[in-house]
Amino acid sequence: MSDLNSARQHMIDGQLRPNEVNDERIIGAIESVNREKFVPKSLSGVAYLDEDIQVAPGRSLMEPMIFARLVDAAHIKKTDVVLDVACATGYSSAVLGRLAEAVVALEEDETLAEIATTVLSTEACDNVAVVTGALRDGLAEQGPYDVIFINGMVDEIPASLTDQIADGGRLICVLNQNGVGKAVYVTSENGVVAKRTLFDAAVTKLAAFKKPEKFVF
Repeated sequence: MSDLNSARQHMIDGQLRPNEVNDERIIGAIESVNREKFVPKSLSGVAYLDEDIQVAPGRSLMEPMIFARLVDAAHIKKTDVVLDVACATGYSSAVLGRLAEAVVALEEDETLAEIATTVLSTEACDNVAVVTGALRDGLAEQGPYDVIFINGMVDEIPASLTDQIADGGRLICVLNQNGVGKAVYVTSENGVVAKRTLFDAAVTKLAAFKKPEKFVF
């Protein structure tokens, strides 16, 4: 077993399973994706550590444990269509693509989108399509989506995204609540959007979802 394959297995056994990520579909999906291919070459040796990996200024791959717990909470079925918001270099999309029927990988940074397209093509991700566009806007023309997955902490969840959740679908993200990151599960049933908190999660904040400052006169 190569050092990186060994590191991937240690990540699964040491970070995921002890934190109650035991769904074999998810374990298998994560096991089959070479995370090191989605980070700068200089960081490939630390790709499986329990920390966010920066891939561009203000942009990171989530630490494996939090990412896996969010994916687990999404309950992705093989028939689901997923919108992966802020896909960065495409790692999350590769994993989600192993679980879903199709993934739309949305990225506003053109350089990251190009990297994602290139790397995903080498990782047998034929059911993933990378699209460049504003993260807050989603991609309504391809929706609605069974699952919307946001890669990073957001100050708010805009209606532009919740409007793209299919009836009976869900949105998973980390929401900044008074300075503390909370993983949240958002559902849409008959036009009614509801939210519940799952667990604490510290991940990189996405500038695109920063709340506009209110001016006081």
